[in-house]
Amino acid sequence: MTTTRIDDIQMAYDDVGSGPAVIFIHGYPFNRSLWTEQAEALSGKYRVVTPDLRGFGESDSSEGPSTMNRMAQDIARLMDHLGIQQAVIASLSMGGYVALAFTKQFPSRVKALVLADTRAQADSDEAKQTRAQQAEKALSEGMAGIADAMLPKLLTPETVSKRPEVVKRVRDMMLKTKPQGAASALLGMAEREDQTEFISTITVPTMIVVGREDAITPLADSEKMRSRIAGSRLVVLENAGHVSNLEQTEQFNFALLRFLERVLV
Repeated sequence: MTTTRIDDIQMAYDDVGSGPAVIFIHGYPFNRSLWTEQAEALSGKYRVVTPDLRGFGESDSSEGPSTMNRMAQDIARLMDHLGIQQAVIASLSMGGYVALAFTKQFPSRVKALVLADTRAQADSDEAKQTRAQQAEKALSEGMAGIADAMLPKLLTPETVSKRPEVVKRVRDMMLKTKPQGAASALLGMAEREDQTEFISTITVPTMIVVGREDAITPLADSEKMRSRIAGSRLVVLENAGHVSNLEQTEQFNFALLRFLERVLV
């Protein structure tokens, strides 16, 4: 793990391997360890960078909403620090919101996109209200209640009942998240732009991945993105929920490696 000053925070990240750069952006309320298996699978051929977004993992928190635009700017500044002009941007869940904000702000820096278990739409008014309530709960009670409430939505029932090691790993990531970081990200997600129209302008190679049983960003959301991003490819992972890269690691990595071999020639 390495840290560097990015704007007003110290950002933690791992940087392994050499070759074309692939930057992985984790979801909420996780950290860069979400991508351990992907980094291991790719680092023999690619330069893999896995940052902790502001307020998550070992990166500092900041006051106020951590907007998707601000976190995208953090990624751009980290790329500057690492001397990376252009990269494949791979993402999951909230990371997808950041990836789309990054693509909109810095289109020339995106070689290709991976959008896993995410959506282009903004929050509904009800969802915004729920996020505000969750932010208050994180600050007042910590992350345990949020983790317990989210787990059944993040993973398939089969994973919850039969794969305790995956359940523990996901829960531990959530428990390690700073309450201030979680609250800031929740408020930032509530503020995010609707990217439905924007994604129709994306021209870089794009792979959309979704767990068949994703209850948070269901298959229909991915199908909408597939219909709007010209030339994009949709990969549906069976027996996977919202954290599809952990529940079906082998399938996820196979699709990812094939995609990278095609776009990084």
